[in-house]
Amino acid sequence: MIPLWLEPLARLIDAGGEVLVVIALVAMLLFSLGLERWWYFRFIHRPARHALIQRWAARPDRTSWSALTLREVWTRELIARLRMPLPWLRLLVGLCPLLGLLGTVTGMISVFDSLSLSELNQARAMADGVARATLPTLAGMAVAVSGLLFTTRLEHIIRREDQNLHDRMARAVEEAHA
Repeated sequence: MIPLWLEPLARLIDAGGEVLVVIALVAMLLFSLGLERWWYFRFIHRPARHALIQRWAARPDRTSWSALTLREVWTRELIARLRMPLPWLRLLVGLCPLLGLLGTVTGMISVFDSLSLSELNQARAMADGVARATLPTLAGMAVAVSGLLFTTRLEHIIRREDQNLHDRMARAVEEAHA
């Protein structure tokens, strides 16, 4: 017996098949990584950026080749930590349409299998089966599009943050000279 509050979920899984559960798990992982990146940017990256700028401004030598190389290494390390989950996000976004396609193929196989067993109401069985087969495709595409939007936005934020970090470090040097 399924609890009343889980019945809509059970009907959705029944309508879309097991692949829909996998797509839901991938979506949860994708959006969990997104939430983690938001948390990291807001509560870890910003204080680390501020500390890096202060550490750079406190250096007596900021113009030599070795100092500029050190600044570049420091900024790349900070930005690399911000970029760390991007390959995983891209992988999950690319996986979603493929899982949707897998759901469609397995759904169509079950449609043709059920049609071969029953001769009555073939049109109704075919329509139900096609609807069941296309639901994972829709879910996979919806998760992929929203994940792609998030990933693109994150890449934009990282590029902006990289430029912003270089600008702030240069400004810190100017303010130290003034």
